Amino acid sequence: MNTVPAFDRIGEENAFAVLARAGALAAQGMDVINLGIGQPDFPTPPNIVEAAVRALRDGHHGYTPATGIPELREAVAADLYRRFAQEVSPGNVLIVPGGKVTMFTTILMFGEPGGDILYPDPGFPIYRSMIEFTGANPVPVPIREENGFAFSAEETLSLITPETRLVIVNSPANPCGGVTPRAEIDRLVAGLAEHPEVAVMSDEIYDQMLYDGEQHVSLLTYPEIRDRLIVLNGWSKTYAMTGWRLGYSVWPQELYDKARKLAVNAWSCVNAPTQYAALEALTGPQDAVAAMVAEFDARRKLVVDLCNQLPGVSCISPKGAFYAFPNVGQTGWKAKELASALLEQTGVATIGGPDFGILGEGYIRLSYANSQGNIRRALTRMAEFLG
Repeated sequence: MNTVPAFDRIGEENAFAVLARAGALAAQGMDVINLGIGQPDFPTPPNIVEAAVRALRDGHHGYTPATGIPELREAVAADLYRRFAQEVSPGNVLIVPGGKVTMFTTILMFGEPGGDILYPDPGFPIYRSMIEFTGANPVPVPIREENGFAFSAEETLSLITPETRLVIVNSPANPCGGVTPRAEIDRLVAGLAEHPEVAVMSDEIYDQMLYDGEQHVSLLTYPEIRDRLIVLNGWSKTYAMTGWRLGYSVWPQELYDKARKLAVNAWSCVNAPTQYAALEALTGPQDAVAAMVAEFDARRKLVVDLCNQLPGVSCISPKGAFYAFPNVGQTGWKAKELASALLEQTGVATIGGPDFGILGEGYIRLSYANSQGNIRRALTRMAEFLG
């Protein structure tokens, strides 16, 4: 059967393949410790769950506006003002079923044969997958360990050509945990003044998961690019709501109606009770968020300390998200082969760096969204294996 060639270009996110294999091994009786999947191991806070249950009991069973219920869009705008002192109109907020939807919509909007889209490498694998799906040319922006896994404004700007349509930036970053400092973002925005036709998508899904006194610098705070900036964010990571499938994006006025039309065509609307849960997440107590980030910080320090004791391994301290990206170049293993062997032979699930891009070779990703006890057990197994 013949299919449209574009579908042969779709990649995938190997973390889900590793999750499935880990599940299969566990079903066979292996004691598996999962440091692969990128989701908080905390339950969604009870007040958020209760808000969804209450919405169902109150009869919120039907369609909602394609752009999201008005009160949730207003709450998003209020939250952004509270955290960044930036005015965002609710009329520029789009509620979507998960963060990937914003990637899909944005890349589909700007990707076309002959066009270039810049994306981080190592970076979230769906960026490249969707760029290739559209027929556009994926241009990797190197994310380097010697730069603290932050992006370089100079290197990013040097890759822009007359064919460039979109630049994707991500800070705090998956998979490396890098946080790009304000001075570097200032330089990027200043340089973009020379390229007024280039749009920017800023993936800020980990914006509340920062350590060592780091502060998130949202690209919303740069008025000079607001007319071509799409911001991706949501509830999955901050509120431990990965399975709820809920996100939001902020669009410039010129592009908003195009995104709304795609919503109408593709998913109609986000399910109603989830939106009421999200409303409670933003307007209710934030104690659970602070507690979760504090625990991630403790796990981060533990992972870095134990990784640096492994033979042939070095690991810089991530500044954000909940991932470490240790350098395994001196172990004698290729990264993906090492990740596979660790899972099959020791029951420790990790992700090989090349699953996040060409420049991921020599690294593996460890998610410290697991208990400190499990982290200790996993790193002990890794030490025995590498030893």
